[in-house]
Amino acid sequence: MKISARGLNRSTLARQLLLRRERIGAAEAVRKVVALQAQQPASPYLALWNRTVGFDAADLDGAFARGTVVKSTLMRITLHAVHVDDFRTFREAVHPLLRAGRIGDPRFAASGLTAEDADLLVPELLAFGDRPRTGAEYEAWIQERVGAAPKSGAWWALRHYTPLVHAPTTPPWSFGERPSYVAPPDPPAPAGPEVSDAALRTLLLRYLEGFGPASAADMAQFALVQRARVRRVLETLTGDLERVEGPDGEVLFDVPDAPRPDEDTPAPPRLMAMWDSTLLAYADRSRVIPPAYRATVIRRNGDVLPTLLVDGYVAGVWRPTEGGIEATAFHDLPAETWDALAEEAGALTTFLATRDPRVYRRYNHWWAKLPVGETRVLPGA
Repeated sequence: MKISARGLNRSTLARQLLLRRERIGAAEAVRKVVALQAQQPASPYLALWNRTVGFDAADLDGAFARGTVVKSTLMRITLHAVHVDDFRTFREAVHPLLRAGRIGDPRFAASGLTAEDADLLVPELLAFGDRPRTGAEYEAWIQERVGAAPKSGAWWALRHYTPLVHAPTTPPWSFGERPSYVAPPDPPAPAGPEVSDAALRTLLLRYLEGFGPASAADMAQFALVQRARVRRVLETLTGDLERVEGPDGEVLFDVPDAPRPDEDTPAPPRLMAMWDSTLLAYADRSRVIPPAYRATVIRRNGDVLPTLLVDGYVAGVWRPTEGGIEATAFHDLPAETWDALAEEAGALTTFLATRDPRVYRRYNHWWAKLPVGETRVLPGA
């Protein structure tokens, strides 16, 4: 089977619940879309608002409080919100990346601790995390445990390397600027190569369920693991996957019977959250982001602006402002598209009103660097 570029776009939108909102609870929605980037506390909420019918933020609050959805450092050494049923496997899959990326960092080396010290500290840190504790409490514990005052690189590395999860702290989005950490009920042990590869096998299958069809390079980018390792694990999945020919003849992989809508399937406009996973889950991000706009919406420091999704592709950016949502389009949009965006903006301002009407305001400095485009203030409801 061959699939077009627009066909890939529609497949992603269908699996990410962006062709139409579904009537589904927060925890199950997170499981269905695989993972939501969560370095900005509001973003998982806005991601689910875009994907579910009548989304109630309290539903996700409750999922975080009960631990059915957890927030932790996972793929790409980035904070993600995932269903608890996926957490252990995902963590084991990316264990080699997390260990190398943090224990091998010069900032950890400057702390005076060794990799062996870190490996010994991890299970004790998990035991100490029997209840939510602040970063300062963990740092004091490390100092007491090693009998000296290691530099800050010790906790910086260990808070990512140790399989801790973030504990809900403050409103409006469950997590504040000063995180607390707690051990999960069933923490994954440090994974050796065989366990890690078995876990990566499951992670790749889950990734394809939420983001496929995709290439080996796409999968490697999503998890930030070596392409050679992805290819090795894919060889063990030969009987479980379908091969699809991509737009340029490349080999793509997919799970059987996954939705692949017709390329002409309508895609309604959406006001996407900052760092929405759909924009970042591929090596070839042109599936959703036109190449001309990539550097505008993904800044050099890694910030990913809240975007307008029009006909399935990034067409501009948005931010809350006095009186509604300020939308800037990078190319001309027809009147009916602006009308649909205005309807979304009205619903979004209603959603934000009781939580954080000026969400993402700390990132407003990027707007001075935007290209010339048509800007409209879409009034709130």
